[in-house]
Order: sequence, then structure tokens, then C-alpha cells
Amino acid sequence: MAAAAGAYSLHLVPPGHQSTEASLKITLVSDDSIRLDNTDAAMTVEAATAEQSYSPFHMLGSALAVCTWSVLHSWASRADLQTDDLTIDVKWTFAEKPHRVGDIGLTFNWPSLPENRRDAARRAAALCAIHATLSHPPAITISDGSAIPASA
Repeated sequence: MAAAAGAYSLHLVPPGHQSTEASLKITLVSDDSIRLDNTDAAMTVEAATAEQSYSPFHMLGSALAVCTWSVLHSWASRADLQTDDLTIDVKWTFAEKPHRVGDIGLTFNWPSLPENRRDAARRAAALCAIHATLSHPPAITISDGSAIPASA
């Protein structure tokens, strides 16, 4: 899918890796899903049309996908496995009262991963810190800033 007019472009270096090792592309598949895969260019966020925006929900899905990819890429490099064909799909459903993400599903597709390594890869994917954060939500404090003293 070619980048739409106004497509976002970011640079990403997974933790502990050189910038030449991998680049990622996030594709906005729909209003409730994204796909992350390898590319030869700088990290990009692409949409099917210029009208589709990179919403906060896409950002949430992207955070989970990039974190999971980083963990799997690190695990694979230690296991001497290639990640060139690794793709990650994240899809969510909404819940109401209040409107929010109710469920998130993450699927990785990794054709070159040997069958005997799949269980270990699933365990490694669950080590993503974003996965842990979503599984054990943090307390969120909202302030209007009036209680913060002005800096001198």
C-alpha cells in the first residue's frame, strides 16, 4: 500500500538495536485495527486514504505492536532466528459507558518461525511492557496544572 498524502513518517530504533537493523511500517487497516511489518525505509504510518486519520486508538494498537515486535526481535536475535517475515496485527473492539477499548487481540504471523519455537515466541511476546501495562492498568491522575508551581 503506497503512502497516502499526509502520511506520517517516524524513525524507530528498537531498544538495544542499531538503526540499520530494522525499519517498521504501521498500516491503518481499519478504524479498529493496524498491521505492523518490516520495510526498507524509515518507520512510516500509512493509510488506505488521505481521509483516514491516525487516531489515539491506532496509537494504542501501534504501541502494543511495536513493543511486541521489539521483544520478539530481541528474542529472535538471541535464538539466531530471522524476523524479516514477522508481521503483527492488532485489532480492538469498543466498549461503552464510558466509550473505550474493551478488548484487544494481537496476532503475529511469522512463516519462517520453526514450529517447535512457537510456544516460546508466544511467551516472549507476552513480556512486552505495554502488554503488562494494559493487563495491569496504572493509576491515572489528571490535573489542570494550577497546582503545579511556576518554575523560577
